[in-house]
Amino acid sequence: MKITVTPKQIALTAIFAALYFALNFITPIAVPVGVPGLTITISALIATIFGLILGPYLGTASAFVGAAISWSLTGMSPLGLPFLLSPPLNAFVSGSIFYKKWKMAIIPFAVLMAAFLFTPPVLSFGSAQVAIWVLWDKILAVLLIVPVVMFSKRLSAGQGAALFFLIAFIGNQADNMWGSFAFSLPVVYNGIFGLQMVDVQFSFLAAPFLYPAIRLLEAFIIMIIAVPLMKGLNNTTWLWKKEHIFTPPIEQQLT
Repeated sequence: MKITVTPKQIALTAIFAALYFALNFITPIAVPVGVPGLTITISALIATIFGLILGPYLGTASAFVGAAISWSLTGMSPLGLPFLLSPPLNAFVSGSIFYKKWKMAIIPFAVLMAAFLFTPPVLSFGSAQVAIWVLWDKILAVLLIVPVVMFSKRLSAGQGAALFFLIAFIGNQADNMWGSFAFSLPVVYNGIFGLQMVDVQFSFLAAPFLYPAIRLLEAFIIMIIAVPLMKGLNNTTWLWKKEHIFTPPIEQQLT
């Protein structure tokens, strides 16, 4: 697989990484689940836009560099270290879907969901309850990928609001999947947060519909941003590739 990168794209990657760092100074929204340090940040939220504009590879790189720089220059808190891969995963999944590489978008979900099933909070609970409450919305996100691709023409009608909303929801669920997996590791919940496994299990079971609701709200915010932004950038050299989910198949373009 050959990946061609232009100087403009390299510059955009650096600019978006800097944008991520700048947005990191906006006060995050605390997640009321009783676990310290769990917040929603505008910088992580915007990772979907990175994937839409820069594609799955450069968008991922830009989100990772931005997240790493933000973490290193804002105190290097151990609370944020385990979740540095959440924004890059969002960008990767969002970019993969938008640029017609949807099969790649499924891989992070499949790997992380399988790995999550073998973490102590799931194995020691003695039932599938933890796994069900944590994974049900991620499974829904994976199941949405194929319909989003198949019905992209209908979803992109008008300004493409429905399409951007669904892509953002799926990308944010990838973000949350990494967060759930990382938080279920003993080195994280016990070594960094100082919690016991029963505390982790309680946090997973206490509000199983809270995180999906948050992801829906995040998707709505991203949709509002993406609609005018992507309309302005469509058919320009600013996007990663000319061919994306809005672009009709070549046979349709020739008719």
